[in-house]
Amino acid sequence: MSDTPFGFGLPPEEPDNGDGKKKDPAGGGQGAGGQGNPFGFPGAGGGDNPFAAMFGSMNPNDLGAAFQQLGQMLSYEGGPVNWDMAKQIARQTVAQGTADGTKDESVGPAERAAVEEAVRLADLWLDDATSLPSGSTTAVAWSRAEWVEATQPAWKELVDPVAERVGAAMGGVLPEEMQAMAGPLIGMMRSMGGAMFGQQIGQAVGTLAGEVVGSTDIGLPLGPAGKAALLPLNIEAFGKDLGVPKDEIRLYLALREAAHQRLFAHVPWLRSHLFGAVEGYARGIKVDTAKLEDAVGQLDVSNPEQLQEALQQGMFQPEDTPEQKAALARLETALALVEGWVDAVVHAAAKPRLTSADALREMLRRRRATGGPAEQTFATLIGLELRPRRLRDASRLWASLTDARGVDGRDDLWEHPDMLPTASDLDDPDGFVHREHLDFSELDKMLGEAAEQNGPSLKKDKGAEADEKNDGSDDGKGDSDK
Repeated sequence: MSDTPFGFGLPPEEPDNGDGKKKDPAGGGQGAGGQGNPFGFPGAGGGDNPFAAMFGSMNPNDLGAAFQQLGQMLSYEGGPVNWDMAKQIARQTVAQGTADGTKDESVGPAERAAVEEAVRLADLWLDDATSLPSGSTTAVAWSRAEWVEATQPAWKELVDPVAERVGAAMGGVLPEEMQAMAGPLIGMMRSMGGAMFGQQIGQAVGTLAGEVVGSTDIGLPLGPAGKAALLPLNIEAFGKDLGVPKDEIRLYLALREAAHQRLFAHVPWLRSHLFGAVEGYARGIKVDTAKLEDAVGQLDVSNPEQLQEALQQGMFQPEDTPEQKAALARLETALALVEGWVDAVVHAAAKPRLTSADALREMLRRRRATGGPAEQTFATLIGLELRPRRLRDASRLWASLTDARGVDGRDDLWEHPDMLPTASDLDDPDGFVHREHLDFSELDKMLGEAAEQNGPSLKKDKGAEADEKNDGSDDGKGDSDK
């Protein structure tokens, strides 16, 4: 990830015709001021002339662009994150390419057809490994830029709750007696906060777009419902030097994507459960106001990187309370159960058919457990690592459930969140597997049968009440006639 703080430097330019070359490398841009000067203003020279010290011999076009960007930051009046800026920065980050020099490119017809065929075959294989039917209405092949566009609504759900806390904290660092008089200043600070998050989220999403191979890599459904998505360019980079045929890699990754789609499509409460767990954990995070006050106290429009450094160093401290620890445990367990189920189901489907199944499984387990630089950025920004820390334990538990109860008995546990294993069950998988569990589907069946049995008597009672009313109305009518 770039060290350029929050877009205060000039944004990276879009490459011309996808060749990655800068449009105008002679303009100075980042090089004028270096990383230590986020506006690109030279920091030396000028003597007693403060304007010379600030602006130096900066190109007027660059100066105009810097102030235009600053104006966009300060004029933003939307939510806690400037998502327009986030998308812009993410697209620019994608256009720059990944560290290995790979540039984004449009997906061709042949690659789209290969992805569609891989997802179709994956769904066919998964029919034997799970009782959940296909959850993919369409299969799509995305470029990195298309992934950025398609996943932005999900990032809003994840990041906005934490960003709101930071925005409120930025307005609260001023003394109470000053807040009533500092309305415009507070508004400016919140606008800058939205821009800061927009810049950092944009960089992280753009970097992550160069790492992911589908829409469910982090265990959450980031794309539209029913769309099984793969990124051919990243799949090719993922398989480089593995010595595994490209078709096998694509098919294995299609199995994982299709398995996630089945789970999220046919367990209706799961998506809100996971996103709600993230939000619940975020509510228990407190902002380090001392660090924020220090950054705000040193705020200078010519040197605004203090706030950027505060965010990069992490301003979030989890509350050391039983509630917060429980929220974290619920979230980590939920992520582990999702990833463990996918791991177990995909292995069952792939093992008899792909010679490379074991090697690909282990590689993806390690990749999911360690994450990449973009995931670490999100951990800094939202105070949370979206990793299934107990993936292997959860996978073993689901495999044991399959052996003990069969595919249907294992998948029935997704009927209700109270039926799922807990963190302590991951410590004692055998105890959970052989324990009797309340079957919510049987309970619903019993209630339905009871309602049907009581139906005739209820109808009879209603009929009797109607007859009584009719009798009463007839009597009343007769009395009036008399």
